[in-house]
Formats: sequence, C-alpha cells, structure tokens
Amino acid sequence: MPIKVVGLLHTGIRIPTGDDDLAAAHAVYCDLLGLEVDDKRGHIQGVPGFWSNIRSGDRGQQIHIMGSDGASPAARSEKQDPTRPHVAFAVEDIDGAKAELTRLGIEFWVYESLVGKKSVQVFFEDGCSNMIELQQVAG
Repeated sequence: MPIKVVGLLHTGIRIPTGDDDLAAAHAVYCDLLGLEVDDKRGHIQGVPGFWSNIRSGDRGQQIHIMGSDGASPAARSEKQDPTRPHVAFAVEDIDGAKAELTRLGIEFWVYESLVGKKSVQVFFEDGCSNMIELQQVAG
C-alpha cells in the first residue's frame, strides 16, 4: 500500500560552514528571493544555517540551508547524514510509512528529537542516491 504523502515540507540544501558561505546563501535566499528566515529553527549542534519560509509566516513549506563540510556532527555515516541534500514530505502515518518501507525491503534510518523534542524523521534513498525524508504532520 502506498505511503500517504500529504504535503511537501522542505528541501534541504547543503552549503559550506564558513561565515562568508552563510552570508552568500542568505543573500540569495532571503535578500534576492525575499524568503523569510524562520526564527523557530531549533539548534542543531554543529550544523550552522537557517530555514527559510516560502510564504511569510507559514512554516509549512521551507528551504533548509544546512552548513556542513563533509559529514555533519549528526551523521551516523556518510550515507546517514541529515544534512545531505534531500526533499522532505509530510506523511499521514509515520509508523505505517516505516512498515511499508520494511515490507518493501527498503533500508531506512530514523532520527528522533534532532530538530525538536518530539520530532521523528525517517530517511531513505530513492534507488538513485537521492535522499528522501518523511515526517508525520500534526493533527
């Protein structure tokens, strides 16, 4: 049974960790494109960056700019690194999503409380080395 995707949450983009790189990314995403910085981004140890809202005041769709020179401090391996470029989808049932990935024999990894006390993120690859993230939406 397909995983029920109910929305697009964010796209994760990796940049180098230098202050000049962060300023350059801010200049493009915020100054040029006019995206609003999300001031509610939680602290991710050793991962500088910022999240930008696509629509002002709406945290529902974002770009996550994450600084990392190689593997991030949150990485468990080169592959299992939440700062890798990825697309994140909201799903109706995260446990059902994990069960479906297991049923299909798709390797996945889970991060809990990385971006918030109750956050659960499921990551996997699409078969072409592109990383996908799933999160359950509230409600």
